[in-house]
Amino acid sequence: MDDAALFDQFKACAVKVLGVDGDKVVPEANFADDLDADSLDIVELVMELEDSFSIKVDESELEGVDTVGAAFNLVKGKLA
Repeated sequence: MDDAALFDQFKACAVKVLGVDGDKVVPEANFADDLDADSLDIVELVMELEDSFSIKVDESELEGVDTVGAAFNLVKGKLA
């Protein structure tokens, strides 16, 4: 699966969990500032991403992950 297809899948999870417009889910978007996501939203998103991509993300790995791009890179790294 190429990066564009992976990002579409990632975006679908974000839209579903965060209830935001897909146009807002871009790599430079900040979860708190641009997507109004709080820590509970992020936990729910991580659970959805884990299910969707069949991966496991430890809480410690989320340190400093505050943008869509950083989260996507974390997911992509799990698939390598």
